[in-house]
Amino acid sequence: MAGTVYGYFDRWSWDGTLACIHHALYVKCRAQIEREASPSAAILDAQSVKSAEKGGAHVDPHGYDAGKKVKGKKRHVLVDTQGLMLHAIVTAADVQDRDGGAWLLATLFGLYPFLLKLYADGGYQGPEFRASVQAVLSQLDVVIVKRSDRAKGFVVLPRRWVVERTLAWLGRCRRLAKDWEALNHKARAFLLMASIRLMVRRLCRSYA
Repeated sequence: MAGTVYGYFDRWSWDGTLACIHHALYVKCRAQIEREASPSAAILDAQSVKSAEKGGAHVDPHGYDAGKKVKGKKRHVLVDTQGLMLHAIVTAADVQDRDGGAWLLATLFGLYPFLLKLYADGGYQGPEFRASVQAVLSQLDVVIVKRSDRAKGFVVLPRRWVVERTLAWLGRCRRLAKDWEALNHKARAFLLMASIRLMVRRLCRSYA
């Protein structure tokens, strides 16, 4: 199995190879638009995805997102202001947005040292999330972007539309249309691969 396509995918999904490829391409995409490798602002959001039927001895448990009425997994995604994915994790759907967001930021491990501002929706408001952010990234200022109570119908919200567009880009990959994976780190690997595909296409267009 070690020499098969699945063998490489299995190894690269947990040994950090995919993450390294993703970051190297991200730096190239930032250089292409003459931006610093580390962004100063980012947007955070979560997406609940319905799980396919699966079973076995080694399956990460799913959960139920009561707000979205979805039984499955939740993708917590951090993007820059251009819509490029910075980092992502996958949890059970019953994990609160603020808890998953805190976990995501805690696993950045100093990857983006110039990050100063974080935009998020109302699911991340409250002292618990801010305290979690301050514990791992003391310089980060959290800005909650809320929908106006007087707004009717669809309204484009400042900054938040960027991460929602990225989730739509990723959702074009059939493998991400549903939660097919038994393990969360494999689900995250497919998120990285989808983002890698987007960045490779962007870089190829610039060199064409």
